[in-house]
Amino acid sequence: MSGKTYNLFISHSWAYTDAYDRLIDLLDSDRYFSYKNYSVPKDDPVHNANSSSALKDAIRTQMQTCNVVLILAGVYATYSKWINNEIYLAQNGFISQKKIIAIEPWGAERTSQIVKENADKVVGWQALSIIAAIRELG
Repeated sequence: MSGKTYNLFISHSWAYTDAYDRLIDLLDSDRYFSYKNYSVPKDDPVHNANSSSALKDAIRTQMQTCNVVLILAGVYATYSKWINNEIYLAQNGFISQKKIIAIEPWGAERTSQIVKENADKVVGWQALSIIAAIRELG
């Protein structure tokens, strides 16, 4: 097993933190997988940024050192301007594009086409699949 620690930006909606928390639990379930979380949790001061451009700058800063961007591909993502901004930043905001992994929520009948179309890899809601994709792309 690799001793590499992966730097991850986990895109998520602050309105759906339960899915974010479950994803963290999945990543934490593999004792041979090491990562540092650069996402912006709801209780982070960035959440209270006083303008859209301040929030966008803060997200870009968080994403800067990441190996991979994980995006939960729930249908809500289709309607989130912030997820669209995060996809744009991952693809255009850095010298080298950030790889995007779309994670389809467990049991979801409908998922975000926008997220899946922009992803380098689409995986299901299983720790092994998610971690394997991170290792492959990161």
